[in-house]
Amino acid sequence: MIASNLLRGEKVRLTAVTSADMPAITRWWSDPDFLRLYNTAPAMPRNDDQLSRRFDLSRSGDDAFLFAIRRVDEPAAEDDNELIGLLELDGVVWAHRTTFVSIGIGEARYRGQGYGREAMQLALAFAFNELNLYRVCLTVFSYNDQAITLYERLGFVREGAYRQHLERDGRRYDMYLYGLLRPEWEKSKDSST
Repeated sequence: MIASNLLRGEKVRLTAVTSADMPAITRWWSDPDFLRLYNTAPAMPRNDDQLSRRFDLSRSGDDAFLFAIRRVDEPAAEDDNELIGLLELDGVVWAHRTTFVSIGIGEARYRGQGYGREAMQLALAFAFNELNLYRVCLTVFSYNDQAITLYERLGFVREGAYRQHLERDGRRYDMYLYGLLRPEWEKSKDSST
């Protein structure tokens, strides 16, 4: 049976990021709260040109998959293209069937409402079923309790820590390394249904 909703769930759908999305992304890169959860780089605003180069929407390589996270309204309205977040599978190593995943819900009003969870579930199904990968990794800052809870609920296992990896407001924080193997994902997916 072919999955008919490969990149669409009940709350979100994963689509291509387009140049029309750049104003929203630029706005997010002016939000220090978002940046401090998303990146180790200093929370510094970026302009459209800098971010266009960062995301390089014309990139044709086969080692990264960038998705826009968009809400699915009731009733389903395909014309609702509001961008609420970004999700990326990056650094795919095909010989070893591994990748890193990163996610950020840029629109603060949509955080903590299950959109990130469903987007991650769609991305994991895409990684394991469509790309036939075996391992998905991610990193998360030790102060991001909400993300840590989400990743562990999805079956990710903490595999290590980059101790005192970053400094924010005069304090040092670890950056945790998490991994999810295909058999673990299959088991966690089966137990949640």
